[in-house]
Amino acid sequence: MQAQLVFRNEQGIDITESCILAFTFRKDAYTPYTSLTARFIAHDTVPSQVTEVRFILGGHLIHHGTVDSLTVEETGGVRTGVLSSQSFTAMLAQNQLEPGLYTNISIDSLMDNMLPIPYVTHEASSDSSGYIYVKKGSTLWDGIVNLCYKKSGRFPYIHGTNCVMFSPLAQPADFSYGSGDMLSVGSALAEKRLVSDFHMADIDEQYGSYDLNDPDVTARNIVRHRWFDLDMQFLYDPQKALTYRSSFASRAWRRHFCTYNGYNGEDIGDNVTFDSIVQKPVGSVAITGGRNGIITEISVFNDKFYPV
Repeated sequence: MQAQLVFRNEQGIDITESCILAFTFRKDAYTPYTSLTARFIAHDTVPSQVTEVRFILGGHLIHHGTVDSLTVEETGGVRTGVLSSQSFTAMLAQNQLEPGLYTNISIDSLMDNMLPIPYVTHEASSDSSGYIYVKKGSTLWDGIVNLCYKKSGRFPYIHGTNCVMFSPLAQPADFSYGSGDMLSVGSALAEKRLVSDFHMADIDEQYGSYDLNDPDVTARNIVRHRWFDLDMQFLYDPQKALTYRSSFASRAWRRHFCTYNGYNGEDIGDNVTFDSIVQKPVGSVAITGGRNGIITEISVFNDKFYPV
């Protein structure tokens, strides 16, 4: 399976490097960007001239982003490059919005008019019945998450290289793996983010009106309390401020996964079947390549946004 790095320079010329020594690619439903690290033989790449990078694996374009760092070093007549990159959607979480109340706002107006970012696209929706309240220090991604949760009770995710999605895919691809296809299968648990109790103040800065206990967390003998001021983002339904925080705290805390040789093109939102998992949405994709070939790990989450 061929892997290629395509660097674009300041003149808009693409330079392709096909001798990839090792790489790691990661993507999950709760992170607003893909990440890539790679080591390669650098024939024509000049770091100071690179403005963006694409990564193509087996004919699938799976990463398009900026350069966090790029080093090219020559030793013994061999030029080796080391790359670290995040997709363009990372800038959704790196740009703050002006604080205040934004009314009659739609997904289209939020994404297209606030802070347009190169190559970032989104699911279309002109429904302007929503609003967001931007707190000091909040990012564009915070606004996207808040608007998505208000409209659908879901968490947004990145599909393709840089497309922000709010709804399940209309036509998800289906992938199925039997015991003969997989290198391994397993499950994992991560409890460090779980919170047992949330408490929010009311408009008079008094506590006691808005509380939430997660019985599933308490049943695991976990005691973690969080107290916070009235969340202006959820004035239409204050209790949802606690429900959202509880759901977010439990993100990806249980998952099932399988690994196989190669990469078949799975993406967030596609469906996968393996072991006891039957046609469930892909929650994360992790691909590693090196001397031992290319190995893909596909995970399915079991949490409040993605119950199995």
